[in-house]
Amino acid sequence: MGKRSSLPKTTAQSSAGRCRSLPRNKRWQLLRKFLRIYLGRERPFALETPSELPMALTQMQLIQSLGEALAWLERELNWGVPPTELRHLCGRIGELYVAMLTNGQMATEVNQRGYDVVSGGGERISVKTTAQTGYDGHATFNPNSLDQVDRIVVLRINTEEMQVEVLVDGSVNEVRKLMGGDGNKLALPYRKLVKRTKPESVIPAIKQVEINGYVVKELESGTIEVLRGEIPQHPAKPILREIASSLNIGLLNANGNPHNTRSLGSQIVKSVQELTAIPPGEQS
Repeated sequence: MGKRSSLPKTTAQSSAGRCRSLPRNKRWQLLRKFLRIYLGRERPFALETPSELPMALTQMQLIQSLGEALAWLERELNWGVPPTELRHLCGRIGELYVAMLTNGQMATEVNQRGYDVVSGGGERISVKTTAQTGYDGHATFNPNSLDQVDRIVVLRINTEEMQVEVLVDGSVNEVRKLMGGDGNKLALPYRKLVKRTKPESVIPAIKQVEINGYVVKELESGTIEVLRGEIPQHPAKPILREIASSLNIGLLNANGNPHNTRSLGSQIVKSVQELTAIPPGEQS
């Protein structure tokens, strides 16, 4: 039986050495190019025939791809990569999310003019995704290609909770009224997309515990609220990490990534309830 061929270690080591010897900015350029190819934003070669176009993804494949992309984003953030360096990955996550919600498909062409997703009902959707916190920035649109779009969806990736939030979802005519700018570029300020959400104080708490001078509530919406006295504590995660350490609760999940606020808060509530529960034999 013949030996299985493999890449000589010396070749692999020398390739890694050449990569490490590159300047930092060059390494980032290579990484971004790899990300663009991997995420479908750029192809390593030109597609020559229609039969070579990517196959349509099933909804299950879209869900799996979205999970993998979010996991990759979480790893990059934990490695200290700022969200501004991960715009293409965030953009891909947004497109996968909208394609999944609308039972649609992502545009088959790289840099498709005007739109990014085609819904199951045939709507052409332009998707904009940001990972920045607050409402200081804006999304930009090309006015010359809006006639190719039926619907606009603007998303924000909450990197603290690792979840996708919808800032706006409406027809082009509806969203166009919120835009400003000149004839060459249109801007949609995020501050105009602030939604009036129901105050946490009126959302019922399904679980509640007291520990270390704090009240930790798990609300019906899944949100974790931390109070000291009657005052909500923001941000809650640093306090939850201190409480978790005092309870010997691990700060990392099964994938080796830090727990988000909901996961950590839920584990704290469960742990405190178990510690304070009355044994069956002692109940009156």
